[in-house]
Amino acid sequence: MRKYLIVCSLLITLLTLSFAVKTFNISQEKLNEFTAKYGEEAETRVLIWDKMVENAKSKDILHKLKDVNDFFNKIKYSTDIQHWGKKDYWAAPFEFMGTGAGDCEDYAIAKYFTLRQLGVPEDKLRITYVKLLRRGTQYEQAHMVLTYYHTPTSTPVVLDNVNKTLKLATKRPDLKPVYSFNAQGLWQAKNKGKTSELVGQNNLKSWKDLMSRI
Repeated sequence: MRKYLIVCSLLITLLTLSFAVKTFNISQEKLNEFTAKYGEEAETRVLIWDKMVENAKSKDILHKLKDVNDFFNKIKYSTDIQHWGKKDYWAAPFEFMGTGAGDCEDYAIAKYFTLRQLGVPEDKLRITYVKLLRRGTQYEQAHMVLTYYHTPTSTPVVLDNVNKTLKLATKRPDLKPVYSFNAQGLWQAKNKGKTSELVGQNNLKSWKDLMSRI
């Protein structure tokens, strides 16, 4: 009986190894844990992400931005209350991909960390809290986007899940920047968002909670 169990165990191990999917940016161990937690549909999603990241490594910065923006914008939008049962929850990228839904900050966060993985420098990326003017109304909605600065003084490119096309911030009059942040600091918008001022370290509670899960 014991020999039978040993043989079965070896067969299972061999079968598992034979069906292992080659990955580039996620270990097989982490992929297995991810699949066990979120299911096969989520596994397919993260494998597509893995391939996208690998292909994007050889591309120029604009194509990196576009590929990452396009990939995450295909994930379904859902409010935190609907999806997490919480008023506000900042999902880690693998939580976002695993559950297959999230709201604006989840898109921005996932794009930010994926571009960092692609080697985009920290000081070129900021997650930006804005007021979004809804078309045809005077209503301003709280919203988050990712912004990319090619140089410290250049007009940033906006990566957004509402307007899904990459655009310079000057081409997005519907967005009114309030503040922005990355792992290095926190900036306050000035002059109606035309400039920003570093006001200190990023001590946002939601960011610290997010980082504890990454």
